[in-house]
Order: sequence, then structure tokens, then C-alpha cells
Amino acid sequence: MMRYVEAPSAEQLEAAARVIADHLETTPTVTLRLRGRPVLTKLENLQITGSFKIRGALAAIDAAHRDDPHGAVITSSAGNHGLGIAHASGILHVPATVVVPANASAAKVKKLRNYDIELIQFGSSYDEAQAHALELADVRSIRYISPFNDTNVIAGQATIFAEMLTQAPEIEHIVVPVGGGGLISGVLMARTSQGREDVRVTGVQPEASAAMYHVLRGATMDSVRHRPTIADGLAGGGDEGAVTNDLIASNGIALVLVDEHLIRQGVREAAESNGLILEGSAATPYAAIVHQLVNDQDSRIGFIASGRNIAHELLMELLAEPLD
Repeated sequence: MMRYVEAPSAEQLEAAARVIADHLETTPTVTLRLRGRPVLTKLENLQITGSFKIRGALAAIDAAHRDDPHGAVITSSAGNHGLGIAHASGILHVPATVVVPANASAAKVKKLRNYDIELIQFGSSYDEAQAHALELADVRSIRYISPFNDTNVIAGQATIFAEMLTQAPEIEHIVVPVGGGGLISGVLMARTSQGREDVRVTGVQPEASAAMYHVLRGATMDSVRHRPTIADGLAGGGDEGAVTNDLIASNGIALVLVDEHLIRQGVREAAESNGLILEGSAATPYAAIVHQLVNDQDSRIGFIASGRNIAHELLMELLAEPLD
């Protein structure tokens, strides 16, 4: 199903910034040493839900509540967006349903069960969970909030880079993990609204599941083959015709693919070298910078540490693996 969504307006960006400032702590930007290189790091893994997704969820539920104070919302998610919706729905007192695949991250499902929401596990992929959520939204006549192809979600994610530009105005290049493209679209919106088009933006995807990379080269979402990846938050397809696809393409953003082995190493190295707990999705930009997959050795570079919600068993397994 193709859903047409517009990029956020200045007013929507301002509304998102207001509600996020009212309810969330500002995460810090720090300088880490990645194999000796100073790298600016926005610590979104410190968010209360363990991921940046709470921002877009809060902005979207706030907008929905202003439009219909008595309405409910429904979403589909690989896990982190669902956690954001669950937490934001509690803050704003909006009934919420979250649909995740039956094989979603056990760590994220366990956290979702702690919230007063309707949790549904359906299908064996994000795409199947999304199709079910869209069907329920139609049957129940309630608002569906996409994890990425949603105007207000993108506006919420824009606050991340807006904050980072204030905290570290010296940044020249930002590396961003990409799944459906909501985060990088927010980065692009913030770059424009803050008048910082001089900052280079690079997107990173897991090689095992890189729909956006292939779609921007002419493939269809349905034709992209997906293999298992520990970067589960980036896995699966996006939406055909999503506004995120257009924003990435129109801005000429380069996408870099990261091998699964390097993502696994990134999780371990981030923990051992920098005391940073990253889930696989957040380790993709870390790995891309460390292994010089991003061709830029001279700029003041940075990345968004997007989340920490990794299963303990997987983290222990990765910590036991040898580093190259």
C-alpha cells in the first residue's frame, strides 16, 4: 500500500521541538576516540526508552492528540518505535496499539510488555506487521503512525540533529543509520532549518538488509532480498513512494553498506573501547567510521548512537567474539 506523506513544515518542526523539550531530557554530544580518531557522538542510546525513536513517537502522538483529543493510535515496529509509541502514549494519555513481528527482538518485546498498551505480535517480518497494523487502523478508524513515513515522526527526529548542531557547531560530517529513513530525513530537515547545508550527511545500512540502498538504484521494495542481521532496527523494507525515499534522493545522500561481521565487531569495540552499549543498528555508523567505509579522513566527523536495546544474551555472545 502506497501512502503519500509530506515533509514537515516549519510549524510542525516547531511543534515537535516544543513537546520534546517539555517531556524529554536533552541527550549529550560527546567526543569519543574511535581507534584514535576524535568522533562527535550524539548519545541517543541514553533516551528513556533506549532509542531515539521516542522523539518521533512523542511528536506524532502529540499531533494526533491535538487533532482528536479522544482518539487512539496504532503503529507497526521492529521494536524501538513501538517502545517510543508506548512511552509517549503514557505521557500524553492516548490509547495505543503496537504491532511487532512474531520474531521481533526479545529484549524489545520484553520492554513493551511493561507498558499499558495493546501489544500484538503478527507475521514473520516488519512488512507483515505493518500490513496488519494498517488493516486494523482501517477497521478501527484510528490513526496509523509509521516509524518513518510520517510527517510528525520526521519532525521529531529532526530535533536530534538540531540539538547536535547547537552542542557541536564544529561538526562537518554526520553519519546516520538508515532503515526506512525517518532519522536521516529528520537530520536533513534540521540541516536545512538550521542553515547548515555545509554539513555533509552519509547514510549507513547493513549489507544484509539494505532496501533503501537498492531502491535508490532502481529496485522496488518488494524485489530486495533480506538476510538476517543483528541491526534489526534497520532491517526489512521501507514504503514504496515514502517521503523519506524522496528526501534522501533529492539531497543526493550517499549510502554505505556495512558487512555483518563489522557490525558485530562494532558492538564489541564500542563497549570495550568506549564503554558504549550499542544495539546492532547503532553500531553500523560506528563500524563504517572505524573501518573507513565513509571516505572522509579530514573532516570533523560525528555519528548518532541511535539505541542500546540489545538482548543481553546477544551482547554477551558478541563480547566473546575476537576482534580483527
